[in-house]
Amino acid sequence: MLGSGLHDVFHSTAFAVARNVTVFVLVVFWLGLAYWALRDARRRIDDPWLVAVASLVALVPVFGPLVYLLFRPPETLAEIRAREIEVRALKSHLRRPEPTCPVCRSGIEKDYLVCPVCTTALKQPCVGCGKPLEALWQVCPYCATEVGATPLRVDLDEALTAEAVAIPQARAAKRRAAAS
Repeated sequence: MLGSGLHDVFHSTAFAVARNVTVFVLVVFWLGLAYWALRDARRRIDDPWLVAVASLVALVPVFGPLVYLLFRPPETLAEIRAREIEVRALKSHLRRPEPTCPVCRSGIEKDYLVCPVCTTALKQPCVGCGKPLEALWQVCPYCATEVGATPLRVDLDEALTAEAVAIPQARAAKRRAAAS
């Protein structure tokens, strides 16, 4: 009697429908996994042959999608491109750009006082040594002259003229003092 009860259950219409629905759901799930693997492989792999191989591997029931998950690339192609662009941007930001004139944008050297193209004054020379000074410097790092100080050099013509005038005046003053 027990054997006939199980026989009736397995051969009933409800069991056949449940079995068919279960098989249908499993087949749809299996094909869905294969389709997911195909789409994911297209996003992660650039070579069409490798995409086809990954899709065929994913068609193997149960183990195919697991094998694909184990061996798929960790990043999508879009993530790889975004990372490469970001690295390029960071590298270009780290590179020191060539100095350019603020007016005409022509290339200049860092020690230019005047732009050779448009004659814009770029830096002021040190009054002590003549080297170019940055705008924020308070003292010349080459000769220790304060920025804006008077030059240390003396005009020889003026000094000689003043000395030539002062010597006879000093001699005349000494003669007057000795005479008195």
